[in-house]
Amino acid sequence: MIVWAEFPESELKVTQGVPKTINSSGSAMRSFCPECGSGLFYRNEEILPGVVEVQSSTLDNPDSLQPTFQIQTAEQQSWVPHLAGLKAFERFP
Repeated sequence: MIVWAEFPESELKVTQGVPKTINSSGSAMRSFCPECGSGLFYRNEEILPGVVEVQSSTLDNPDSLQPTFQIQTAEQQSWVPHLAGLKAFERFP
């Protein structure tokens, strides 16, 4: 699972380094950190014109953006709605 934060492409400014971008399928473009491989951005001009999706875990303050919707739930596993009820560990037990 992943959390994306959606922004207008015109508002995205990379302040350090140069992401590696690949065409993963059709019009889907995925950008990664060339040093560690962490996913950074997703773009798809066909279905999201002018929009860049940023992996929220890469932001300086991801808690400042509260989720407003879920997508691609047609493919979610049957156990996803029950995650909040599972025992949670802050680190590997």
